[in-house]
Amino acid sequence: MGVPAALCLAWALALGCAHPLAPPKAEAAAEGPPRGTEPPSNDNDTALAELCQDEGGFDAATLTENGTMVFFRGPEVWESAPGGGSLRSRPLAASWPELGGRVDAALRLRHQEQESLFLFQGEQVWAYAGGRLLPGFPRRIEEEFPGVPGGVDAAVECDPEECGGEMALFFKGDTVFAFDVGLRVTKPRAWPGPGPCGAALRWLGRFFCLRGPRFWRFRPPAGDLPPGYPRDLREFFIPCPGRWHGHGNASWGAAGERCSPEPFQALLSDDDGHIHAFRGNVSFRLDWRRDGLHAWPLAQAWPGLEGEVGAAFAWDGRSYLIQGSRVSAFLPGRGPRRVLGYPRPLRQELGVDSADAAFTCPGSAELFLIAGDRVRRVDLRESPRRAGEPLPLPHEGVDAAMCTREGVVLFRGPSYHQYPSVGQLLGARQPAPPRSIAADFFQCPQ
Repeated sequence: MGVPAALCLAWALALGCAHPLAPPKAEAAAEGPPRGTEPPSNDNDTALAELCQDEGGFDAATLTENGTMVFFRGPEVWESAPGGGSLRSRPLAASWPELGGRVDAALRLRHQEQESLFLFQGEQVWAYAGGRLLPGFPRRIEEEFPGVPGGVDAAVECDPEECGGEMALFFKGDTVFAFDVGLRVTKPRAWPGPGPCGAALRWLGRFFCLRGPRFWRFRPPAGDLPPGYPRDLREFFIPCPGRWHGHGNASWGAAGERCSPEPFQALLSDDDGHIHAFRGNVSFRLDWRRDGLHAWPLAQAWPGLEGEVGAAFAWDGRSYLIQGSRVSAFLPGRGPRRVLGYPRPLRQELGVDSADAAFTCPGSAELFLIAGDRVRRVDLRESPRRAGEPLPLPHEGVDAAMCTREGVVLFRGPSYHQYPSVGQLLGARQPAPPRSIAADFFQCPQ
């Protein structure tokens, strides 16, 4: 399996940040286009302006199977548009003609490697996979989700690391029904949280309860609320002129365009398998493909950083970002936290003054620092650390590098070169064949 197949590409939201770039569309099925790919209506700008002016909310919200964020409202559905910075609307019946009316709740759910989209209406539920209605649907909700009542207000998926098991949470009034997908058992409990949810959304590892034009972030399954809420949907999820926090996307230029040929200055595969790409003043999260591919302002994704990241690597549960002659260390979590005492001089930390690229491989304490057409080894267990003698590379220059269980990847301009191991990289006399970063990592058309 090659690197593109091994890297399930995306990022983790720290709300208060700018709105992300929209995710790419999945490829169309052979039988026809998937649901949700119809073009926007001609009066989309007028409809969006009206949406920004009123105090109404959404009936349901979810992510589709391809990571597109969608909001249901009456006879219409709104979705994030390619290129970011806008929502587009279309008639609900154009994509889901079987429903014949407004949606009460929406739920994307994965079970046994199958991803399905469930749409709820009254006592019934419709299920779609690959954009197609599954056989046997619609069904009564209690048949598909035993113990869950009809007429639910909202629904959202919850992974084992968040809820202790593979769960779906259903909201109705002041009660939340936790449905265990594996055991097919439902446990109701009081929902203290922010009160009744008109819609619910799980996005990039965080949970949101939507009611009217406002939203609350909550921690499942109990519904604990972090400070700073409620917030206005029109400032974070709806691109309303003069209000939306994502209006700064245009200032990113080519750095924020996922299909841009602009080179990346650094890539990082951390100890948890999360993959980050750094370009200009933007950081991409590339391993959370289910929630789309997103770019974030560097200073908001990595608190305290200013300027560009020139190289990055991970070791012993920390991520290290090199900027010129200094290095910063971050601890993982829902939002990275800079380790006290950093940044430090690179010479003091690693025994070198600069690096064009850096990488460590999973389970190894050996760091490789690249400068020009040479690479040096550093044993991270040593104190003080020293860089070994320069070894030749089959490349004149490298912009970025990373190592996963699938091998070493070197990035240069719009292309990358893959090597099965460090040994094969160091023993190569010619560069490995170039492949497209945009096509393989961001699913851009060639």
